[in-house]
Amino acid sequence: MKKLLVAVVLLITTIASAQKNSILLGGNIGFSSEKIGDSKPENFEFSPKVGYQFADKWTAGVEGSILNIKTTGMDKTEKYKIGGFVRYTVPLTDIFSVFGDLGAGYQSTNLNNAKGMYVNLTPALFINMKRGFGLNFSIGGINYDNLDGKNDPRQENFGFDFGKTLKIGISKNFGL
Repeated sequence: MKKLLVAVVLLITTIASAQKNSILLGGNIGFSSEKIGDSKPENFEFSPKVGYQFADKWTAGVEGSILNIKTTGMDKTEKYKIGGFVRYTVPLTDIFSVFGDLGAGYQSTNLNNAKGMYVNLTPALFINMKRGFGLNFSIGGINYDNLDGKNDPRQENFGFDFGKTLKIGISKNFGL
């Protein structure tokens, strides 16, 4: 994991120093809690992104995610994701843009040391608040992921959750 993080830092540094247009920095923070009988699972997620806008409407970069799941009476579960993304943006006005993110990468969890991959496609709305700083809104997307642990059967999940989720994030474009 440490080698992977060092590689990401080197990639970000290379992108930041080699490109002449703009760097995208953004992400989401999420929290959820529910009660099912005596059990109360709580989830906290932090998902940063760094990308380079290499054309008028195209951005490519790296993304990551750290998810902590605490459930009453059970061990804490942690899930990590690291991968790349490509974004296509269509400006509607000076304030509003729509974009689609296609992301893919590696994931792991401390639950039975499971490892796997993920792919997701997320459409979203960007509201430019001031000088490239803005809010991102998405209401779901399409996703696939798998995990294969030491003692557990392989897990594969496919999700189509338009209208079931709401994610709000922030982002900032830095001109170079």
